[in-house]
Amino acid sequence: MKHNSFKRLFLLFFITLAVCAGVFFPLPYYIEKPGSTIDLKEVITVNEQEDEEQGSFSLTSVGIQQASAVTALKAKISPFEELISEDELFGGASGEEYDQIQNYYMESSQNTAIQQALKLANRPYDFEYKGVYVMDVMENSSFKDEVEVGDTVTKVDGRSFDNNQDFMDYVQHKSVDDTVEITYVHNDEVKEASGNLMELPSNEQAGIGITLADHTEISSEDDIDFHTDNIGGPSAGLMFTLEIYEQLTEQNLRKGKEIAGTGTIDDKGNVGRIGGIDKKIASADEKGSEIFFAPNDTLTKQEQNNHPEAQSNYQEAQKAADELDTDMKIVPIKNLQDAIDYLEQIA
Repeated sequence: MKHNSFKRLFLLFFITLAVCAGVFFPLPYYIEKPGSTIDLKEVITVNEQEDEEQGSFSLTSVGIQQASAVTALKAKISPFEELISEDELFGGASGEEYDQIQNYYMESSQNTAIQQALKLANRPYDFEYKGVYVMDVMENSSFKDEVEVGDTVTKVDGRSFDNNQDFMDYVQHKSVDDTVEITYVHNDEVKEASGNLMELPSNEQAGIGITLADHTEISSEDDIDFHTDNIGGPSAGLMFTLEIYEQLTEQNLRKGKEIAGTGTIDDKGNVGRIGGIDKKIASADEKGSEIFFAPNDTLTKQEQNNHPEAQSNYQEAQKAADELDTDMKIVPIKNLQDAIDYLEQIA
C-alpha cells in the first residue's frame, strides 16, 4: 500500500510539474497578438493644453509575449495571434539593441510627425536632418567591423543629404562593388570608413548594407510633448501627426468620431507600410473604433513576382475586418493629405 501511495504521489508531482512547465516555462519563441489601442489625448500635449474635443485619434500596437507551451498552442489556433522565433523578432540583435532600435524609430517618428503637423498648420519650425541611424549591419557588409547599431552616418563621399530617401537614392544609383567613403558619428566622435557597396537582398540594388532610420532634430515655438513610455517603433507616425495638427489648429477634424490607424510618416507626408496590421485591426475593433486609417502602399513588380500572395496593408486590413465582421470602416491612406481630405468630408 505504501508503495502504491508513493507511486501515486510521484505521478501527481510529475503531472503538476508538467502542467507548471507548460504554463510558465518560457520557450525561445514569441507571440505577436493584438496590443493596445491608445487615445493620443493621453500621449501628446501641445503648448501645455489638453485636447478636450470629442472623439479620438488613437495609435494601435502589436503585443509581444514570450511563449510557453500552452500559449504557443493557443497562438496556433487563434486567428489574430502568430508564433514567431526569437530571430524573427529581434533580427539577430540583442535585447538591448532591439530596445535601442525601437526607441530610435519612435524618436524619428515623433520628430517627423511634429514637422508635418507644423508645416500643415503653417507654423514656423527648424528641422535638422543629422543623418541616418544605423539600426543593423549585414554580416557581409564591408562596414561590418566599422559601424555599429546606434551610430549615425552623416555623409557618403563627402555629401550630406536632406532625408534617408535621398541618401538611398545616391547610393543605389552606384554599382555593386563601387567604393564609397562614409562619415559617421560613434559615441559623439566623428569617424570615417571606406568600403565596397554590396548587392542588397531586398531589391538587388547597391547599398552599404545597413538598416537605417532618419536621425532628426526639430525645434519650434510650439511646445509639443510626448508621453510614450513602453511604446516603440515608427508605426504611429500618421496618427501622431493628426493628433498634433488637431491640437495646433483646434479644427475639430474628428467630429466626435473614434478614429484609429497606423502607418509611418516621412518628411514628404507619405504614409508607409507597417507590420502586424491584422492584429491592429483586431485591437481597434475591440476598443470600439469607428474608422481605421490603413496605409495604401503599392507593391513593386519584383515584390509581386517574389511573393505572389503579398497584399498591400489596406488589403490586409480589409481582410482582417471582414474576418471580424466589424462595422469599423477601413480607409486607405497613401499620404497625410488623404487623411485630411477624408476627415474634412465626414459628417
